[in-house]
Amino acid sequence: MASKNKLRDAAVRIGSAVGRADAKAHRAAQKATKAAHVAKAELNALSKQVEALKKQVEKSAKKMKAALG
Repeated sequence: MASKNKLRDAAVRIGSAVGRADAKAHRAAQKATKAAHVAKAELNALSKQVEALKKQVEKSAKKMKAALG
């Protein structure tokens, strides 16, 4: 039978490996969350720009119709 010290050492190694894997997964999840927030902010900014361009095109079209009509 294995001695208590060997079993304890094996348990410590297993626990350490699990802890490292858990920490790595947590960091990856944090990075993914941060990337999602950045992407959402960029999408909102782009949406605002597109909306402004749409209004500008509508104004220009209205002016051209008035000038031609």
